[in-house]
Amino acid sequence: MKKPLALVTGAAGFVGSHLAERLLSEGFSVVGVDNLCTGRLRNLESFQDHPDFQFLKADLIEGVPADLRDRPWDWIFHFASPASPPKYFQMPLETLRINSEGTRHLLELCQKSGSKFFYASTSEVYGDPLVHPQAESYWGNVNPIGVRSIYDEAKRYGEAITYAYHRSHQVDVRVIRIFNTYGPRMDPEDGRVVTNLMFQALKNQPLTLYGDGLQTRSFQFVSDLVEGVCRLMRTDYVWPVNLGNPGEFTILEFAERVRSLIPSARENVFLPLPSDDPKQRKPDIGLAKKLLDWEPKINLEQGLAITLDYFKTRET
Repeated sequence: MKKPLALVTGAAGFVGSHLAERLLSEGFSVVGVDNLCTGRLRNLESFQDHPDFQFLKADLIEGVPADLRDRPWDWIFHFASPASPPKYFQMPLETLRINSEGTRHLLELCQKSGSKFFYASTSEVYGDPLVHPQAESYWGNVNPIGVRSIYDEAKRYGEAITYAYHRSHQVDVRVIRIFNTYGPRMDPEDGRVVTNLMFQALKNQPLTLYGDGLQTRSFQFVSDLVEGVCRLMRTDYVWPVNLGNPGEFTILEFAERVRSLIPSARENVFLPLPSDDPKQRKPDIGLAKKLLDWEPKINLEQGLAITLDYFKTRET
């Protein structure tokens, strides 16, 4: 029996590598594509020799590589994009282009092959929200020319072109708006709050917080996200779905969770709040619960302990 065939872009990234590994465990043949601008080959180590896995270094901004254009794809997942502020600030045009031109190239491939298309969107499409918690029906509060617009608007455009192809060419699409996600294989240099504070604690450095530390975030463990993605692909639902953990913590509270795991962590230091930094972030996951029978299984304490074990053995 022929195995289903999946393409995963951003496969050497944090989330993409976990998804590729999950698909292989479910009997897929998987082709992973990444230009390695933020992805790391070490993320593929646990499955790179799997007989059903192939990795190709390529930049999808320039188009789909020729040897991938005529394959009988079943599922195509688009995770390729810088996804943390320091990374997309370093690569603003690349971030905009991979979510615009790169997305268009993949949608054209889906149109040709008849495959399902998955677009990895983000809670950043809600901007600095005026509605709390954020449901899929909320249109967002985004500064279109602010410093974070290179990512916020790139993802909003990615959603727009995805639905243009769905309406105009009947491409079968799925979209997840991903809320803060963490876990093993995170890049220690990605500049996100989880990696920043955990590595500062491990290196006996002060914990850097921004503003007054009272802004809130919700933290989702990566295995919960991947489970939701796979469940959505097996439905007929084409509209955006939030995936995140509705447990809401201030950054001050999160720093204390880190300190409880790493008691040697030093004092907090406070720096100015970055421009357009969201004050609140919490997903309304009512749709995911109803549609997918999904909700997070890993709480923050469990997830941080697993992540810390990984950082201690692989990154320090």
